[in-house]
Amino acid sequence: MLKLVLRGPALLSFVAFVMEEVVSNCLHCGPLYFFEFVSCSAFLFTLLLLILLATVLHQRIGINCWPTLDFGYTTGMAILFLLASIVFAADNGQTDLEQGAVAFGFLATVAFFMDVGLFVKNHGIPCRKGNNQQADGTPRPESEKLNSNGTDSVN
Repeated sequence: MLKLVLRGPALLSFVAFVMEEVVSNCLHCGPLYFFEFVSCSAFLFTLLLLILLATVLHQRIGINCWPTLDFGYTTGMAILFLLASIVFAADNGQTDLEQGAVAFGFLATVAFFMDVGLFVKNHGIPCRKGNNQQADGTPRPESEKLNSNGTDSVN
């Protein structure tokens, strides 16, 4: 159940966070703070998911559909990282640290999108209406039994 692919986006988001955190002064701090928020959130939430799924803690939490949660989280982080990286790339102080943070932000974005692509390739999209099969792939039983002649009479 543990996704080994999650380590790449977590590592890249951590490096992006550290690089932007080292920036000593900024001319336009709004994009820097938004990038800082997204990269730190991505790292911490990915680390939390890794810890939950690597241990037995995921069994104690009342979440029944981990694939849907993972898919939604990874897709959301990919979109947020793309947005934060574009905003920070468009408006930064052009220092080496800021440009390096932007580069790692785009690398983390690619890693998150690759993770989404691998998930869809291996499991499909969990939110689709056609995916109402159980996790083990067996079809769900019918909720009502049909009579042979379509009436409610009992012989």
